[in-house]
Amino acid sequence: MTRLEKEYREKIAPGLQKEFGYKSVMQIPGIEKVALNIGLGAASQNNKLMEEAVAELTAIAGQKAIVTRARKSIAAFKLREGMPIGCRVTLRGPKMWDFLDKLLNFALPRVRDFRGIPDRGFDGRGNFTLGIKEHTIFPELEVDRVDNPKGMNITIVTTAASDKEGKQLLEQLGMPFRK
Repeated sequence: MTRLEKEYREKIAPGLQKEFGYKSVMQIPGIEKVALNIGLGAASQNNKLMEEAVAELTAIAGQKAIVTRARKSIAAFKLREGMPIGCRVTLRGPKMWDFLDKLLNFALPRVRDFRGIPDRGFDGRGNFTLGIKEHTIFPELEVDRVDNPKGMNITIVTTAASDKEGKQLLEQLGMPFRK
């Protein structure tokens, strides 16, 4: 059991149960999975870029990244069906908790001029999506070796029923929202 998961089970879950008045422990919001995604429009022409992105996302997540392909052709973007356009990873279990711990305690504090995360990323059902401009904030990547920094999306899928519950869960875990 990871440090963050232990903290969730021992301190955060009982606190949320008391705060929201849940009768059953199954009602307490938890984290189901974390999805990481790097979208690369330029990689449809450059295969080396795609291989680089897959290797870097695999290093960040600790799990093999898979290539996402275009579902339909769009002539304006010079895109044909089946062309590689990005890569993604879905984390669950211990790897998910390790990644969240790393994100909250190492990666986010390394962001330049960091003033907190805006809370606009909630979807209405308690899930949160965070966009990062440079993936080089993660400790696994050496900034000198990365040729072109890429942006990435991190989606945290929770079992919360509302945004309020989801935000409270993430705040308790240590997500630095803007005040």
